[in-house]
Amino acid sequence: MLQGFVALSNTQVLLVFWLSTGFIAFAIRFLFSVRDIKQSATEVALLCTGFAYVPLLLSHLVLLRNLPNGVSWIFLMLLIVMSGDTSAYYVGSSLGKRKLYPIVSPNKSVEGAIGGLCGSVVGTVIAKVSFFPELTVVDCLATALVMGSLGQVGDLFESLLKRSFGVKDSGTIIPGHGGILDRLDSVLFAAPAMYYYAYLVFTAR
Repeated sequence: MLQGFVALSNTQVLLVFWLSTGFIAFAIRFLFSVRDIKQSATEVALLCTGFAYVPLLLSHLVLLRNLPNGVSWIFLMLLIVMSGDTSAYYVGSSLGKRKLYPIVSPNKSVEGAIGGLCGSVVGTVIAKVSFFPELTVVDCLATALVMGSLGQVGDLFESLLKRSFGVKDSGTIIPGHGGILDRLDSVLFAAPAMYYYAYLVFTAR
């Protein structure tokens, strides 16, 4: 137990080190390459958002991997997100009538969001019977509803960013599927919650 705790602590130190070093390096670059002083604060704010949005949130996958059953937790989270996304799409396409948040994502519906959560629950049940039998019924429901909801919020947040910049996709590296960020938006919000649930609730029993 102590050895695992030390390894986890070392991982956290490395993550904080690289995030801090990267931020300071970019901050120095901004400081000595000022083009418009009135826009500098906006540019720095975007920089801070970039460091908090992708590296900080995504780093929880590393922490999650270092936990007991770490690989299973990661696959569980991916299954929750993917089954939720798929269910939300098909339920929303066939039954969606009430707009969920039209100013951010005009195509998403309340029915689709509910269908997505149901799909996430199914995903956790599949995980329990196939590769993660240690999960209880409470674990299945809690992780599905919390991580499934956060995954949908992450998708909406990325839509907010894209709409504010006037773009449809976050990149072109994956033709027909948007950019890498379009594939990770749900994971970014679900990963921290999954880690803290696994670490503070599941392993503390």
